[in-house]
Amino acid sequence: MTRGSLHSMGSGRVLVVDDERGIRELCRVNLALAGFEVLEAGDGATAVAMARTEAPDIILLDVLMPGMSGWEVLGHLRADKATAAIPVVMLTALNSEDDQIRGWEGGVVEYLTKPFNPLALADWVTAAMQPRDPADEEARRQRAVAQVSMVRALRH
Repeated sequence: MTRGSLHSMGSGRVLVVDDERGIRELCRVNLALAGFEVLEAGDGATAVAMARTEAPDIILLDVLMPGMSGWEVLGHLRADKATAAIPVVMLTALNSEDDQIRGWEGGVVEYLTKPFNPLALADWVTAAMQPRDPADEEARRQRAVAQVSMVRALRH
């Protein structure tokens, strides 16, 4: 599948969670152009409520937000049967190995750091929304944690 063909396949509901309006707008514009329906939440509590009521197909989640952090949102989503299976992509400025490990161990399907290429966002969302075998996905997360842990060990 070519990169361009993914854009034409865009469909589904994406919940973009970020306290920065500019980031939400950047995501909304690029995802809407690719055919996605975009919902927005400016804080964690709103994100958790919207995930329950709007049932998005995927959530793009920032970590650093006032009130409830993205880590807390992720915990609430995973603990609720109604939202536990929604794929979550961390989209954050936090790029330390510890943060990446925390995201992978928390069950994210991808960990993207800011700044990001907004033109590639629809490709990332499309890929993250693909059906996944739970065992394969857990193995992929464990590999990601092992790789990031190795990088962390080499730095220290």
